[in-house]
Amino acid sequence: MKQFFNEKVLPGIMKFINTKGVQSIKNGMVYSMPLLIVGSIFLILSNFPVKAVTDALEASGIKVILDQAYGATFNISAMIAVIGISYTYVKLEGQEPLSGAMIALSTFLLFMPSSITTESGEVVGGIINKTWTAGQGMIGAIIMGLVVPAIYCWFLKKKIRIKMPAGVPEGVANSFSALLPAMAIITGATIIHGICALGFHTTLMEAIYRVIQTPLQGMTDSLGGALLMCFAGPFLWIFGVHGSTVVGGIMSGLLQANSLANQAILDSGLELTVANGGHIVTQQFYDQYINVTGAGITIGLVIYLVLFAKSKQLKTLGKVEAVPALFGINEPILFGIPIVMNPMIAVPFVAMPLISCVIQYFALYFGICPLYGATQVPWTCPPIISGFLVGGWRSALLQVVIFLISFFVYLPFIRRIDKMNLAQEQQMSEGGSSDDEDEDW
Repeated sequence: MKQFFNEKVLPGIMKFINTKGVQSIKNGMVYSMPLLIVGSIFLILSNFPVKAVTDALEASGIKVILDQAYGATFNISAMIAVIGISYTYVKLEGQEPLSGAMIALSTFLLFMPSSITTESGEVVGGIINKTWTAGQGMIGAIIMGLVVPAIYCWFLKKKIRIKMPAGVPEGVANSFSALLPAMAIITGATIIHGICALGFHTTLMEAIYRVIQTPLQGMTDSLGGALLMCFAGPFLWIFGVHGSTVVGGIMSGLLQANSLANQAILDSGLELTVANGGHIVTQQFYDQYINVTGAGITIGLVIYLVLFAKSKQLKTLGKVEAVPALFGINEPILFGIPIVMNPMIAVPFVAMPLISCVIQYFALYFGICPLYGATQVPWTCPPIISGFLVGGWRSALLQVVIFLISFFVYLPFIRRIDKMNLAQEQQMSEGGSSDDEDEDW
């Protein structure tokens, strides 16, 4: 199996992962993370879990100010995504990236609805609707972030641009170089917008949301979709591929869209429940319960290494990993036991995220724990604290339960490895030697 995967399956996976599109999404979405994390602070303050505090904030007018900061961070996440993805794509193509990113942003805004109808029936135009610069526009942002820079780079590679003579300042030269691609792209986008508006009485962004994003969000929100996502990360790690980065990079757009859609329900005054259209599988679902303490939820291994390991190798590894595990860093475990390319520990490593997925999914579905709004914390935030911040005490308690389960899931496997290591160390201390056994799996 190992040979088949390495020779047949892994090259295809790596080829897909290394495409410019996947790399652009993975690296481009990261640009929105600082704003989301900072925005979460204002969101928590604005919706403080003590009613007396929120009443005081609202009466003093401070809540409106906090909401403004939240809106200026979370509610432009799709705009940041289109800039980040397109910037990364053009940079990977070896072209000047900022001009391509600005053209992509302009195209994204062109395809958005530019008016709203008030409750009195008045149409207000000339606006940028934050509904579409946040969760509902996320898939449209990803599409614009990939398609526009691809066209932009094609023009530059074909030398269809205005080339300025030597000595012209770089900023001026780049602006003129982008002029012809920008004219072609914006003109084409305007024609497409006109067809959508006059022929179908909609906008391209609304069409993308209905036809593509809504079904995709539904798929990610299903138990089957969640299990597939939770399986892929640790499975890739087994073969040395950074599964957390790959899965997180590809899925983050949809997961963030689900989180923002949940926050929109809360902002509308409705209770955030599945019955009211709330999403179960969000960015917090993945970061704080599937990838918490690192891929494979290896905190159970760390507990064993720190408290019960008998071999010197695992005792030392436990001391090294005890603190990093609290901040979601488990590479010492992955390569120290090792877990990578080790069939003996592969089963619990893949199984634990799936177990956590099922437990968390039904805890949220049946209302045992609350659904997550838009509040996000860094993936390095220590567990239990992170659970409390994203969902309150019940979510923190759910993390504790999952960590205890992690210990017992890993226990029989790590105990066997510990015994083998101890036997080898005893043989070596007695002057013997132990040969590694190769296994074809």
